[in-house]
Amino acid sequence: MELIEKTILSTMYVSQINGKLPIKSIKEKTMFSDEQIKEEISKLIEKNLVNEDQITLTEMGRDSIHIVLAGGVFDIIHPGHISTLNAAKALGDVLVVVVATDNTAVKMKKRRPIHSQEQRQELVNSLAVVDLCLIGQENDIFKTVNLVKPQIIALGYDQIHQEQYITEGCKKIKLDAKVARLQSPIPESSSSKIEKEYGESIHGI
Repeated sequence: MELIEKTILSTMYVSQINGKLPIKSIKEKTMFSDEQIKEEISKLIEKNLVNEDQITLTEMGRDSIHIVLAGGVFDIIHPGHISTLNAAKALGDVLVVVVATDNTAVKMKKRRPIHSQEQRQELVNSLAVVDLCLIGQENDIFKTVNLVKPQIIALGYDQIHQEQYITEGCKKIKLDAKVARLQSPIPESSSSKIEKEYGESIHGI
């Protein structure tokens, strides 16, 4: 499949979730004119990858791109996050990231996050490697998994979710997804560590 085709299909997939019209995003990514984009979409319709509405994917079109799902709190974006997200994106064509809700973040980190869930979503969405960032669901990660329907779920080196738990949860919603455990970034870094060191340096002044 040509790069332009994959770009259009990936953008349409993201648009189906966030509810935005894909043409503007395709234009920004390809620098193509409206006429060129329409021509490419017509080719994809002929290949049965895009529906006649010109904005949604057929089942074959959806299956032709690989979606990677990753998640976390992402309270303070640091090099470890960038390393992890780059590794996750390398596993497929589209990277969807889920940020934990504020309540979930408190349960995971035993403290309130510095940034709200909306701010963390905006921060992650601003990263070039991320195609779409969503705020997670309370108490049920598989609601979001079912919405995204990824082929690959990437777990960070420090995430508590175990491969077996994720695999069994996917089976319950009839989703055939592979679980990939990403390696620890070198040097190792975390938001909690950065916050602690920053606090100590302020008190030491």
